[in-house]
Amino acid sequence: MTQLGIQIIPTMAVGEVIETAVMAEELGYDFCVLADEGFMPDIYVALGTIAQRTSRMQLGPVTNGYTRHPAVTANALATLNDLSGGRALAMLVAGGSMVLGPMGIVRDAPLSVMRETIAILRQLWRGEEVTWQGKRFSLQRAQLHSHRPHDIPIWLAVRGEKMLALAGQEADGIVLVAKSDLGPALQIVAQAEAGRSTHCRRIYMDRIAYTPELLEEASALYAYVLMDSPPRMLDGLGISAAEIDAIRRAIATGGPKAAMPLVRPEMIQRYQLAGTPDECRQAITELVARHELDAIVMNVTTAGIDANRRLLQDIRSIVQA
Repeated sequence: MTQLGIQIIPTMAVGEVIETAVMAEELGYDFCVLADEGFMPDIYVALGTIAQRTSRMQLGPVTNGYTRHPAVTANALATLNDLSGGRALAMLVAGGSMVLGPMGIVRDAPLSVMRETIAILRQLWRGEEVTWQGKRFSLQRAQLHSHRPHDIPIWLAVRGEKMLALAGQEADGIVLVAKSDLGPALQIVAQAEAGRSTHCRRIYMDRIAYTPELLEEASALYAYVLMDSPPRMLDGLGISAAEIDAIRRAIATGGPKAAMPLVRPEMIQRYQLAGTPDECRQAITELVARHELDAIVMNVTTAGIDANRRLLQDIRSIVQA
């Protein structure tokens, strides 16, 4: 059976982040990841508390090698793994404009950053003393305090062709985010994966929109799709270069809200799950079957415990009906 998890974008208070994760386990979700957005509630503080209040779900961050040194991430995840009884997982991203921009961090050499982050995590998780030199990072006689091995899965949430190939070669899982791009992206992963003895899990991450409020939120967030997506994904969205330019100009002058009137419902539906609950249910069933998906991750961005409980219940009924 396809596993079901959530990614919490911690726009709400930290207490609500924790309660939402605890509710997810109570409702039968298999894993929960928290987005490391820099200026929102700290993910490791929250994950440590969640680990103590749950017993089954896998837990981890959605983080990057720009805002946190990979050795710091390795140590934090090893600590989480100890605290949770071996339930830690890592989802790595190449760094997006929402977090790097406010910090003034330039997203240069992303492939090197990602490749070296993976290498550092795995070497330190062996529990041995490590001296290592890369293009971006280095270690000098570094060793985690636990001095024991940690077997923590690494999932890559990436879009570019070289990043997808890296996932196929080295990652435990690939996380994809656009309906229209699942086929082309997985083809790249499969080609790079050929010859590996282990399977790279296929995970689809989406934000489901099945109410007018959620569709409005999807329109606002669509702008970030155009800011961070490679040409292959933009081609799959089925919108013209003129439309893309118009939306980008609107973002530059007035932010994402200024671009919302230019985002049509069919644009959103090509990118993500959107429509009535029945339409979303049918779409996810077809995606799982067509692409042999191992897991589904749904985004949670709303505030309010009652609203999040309803959302988690609705997602479960739609995705695993």
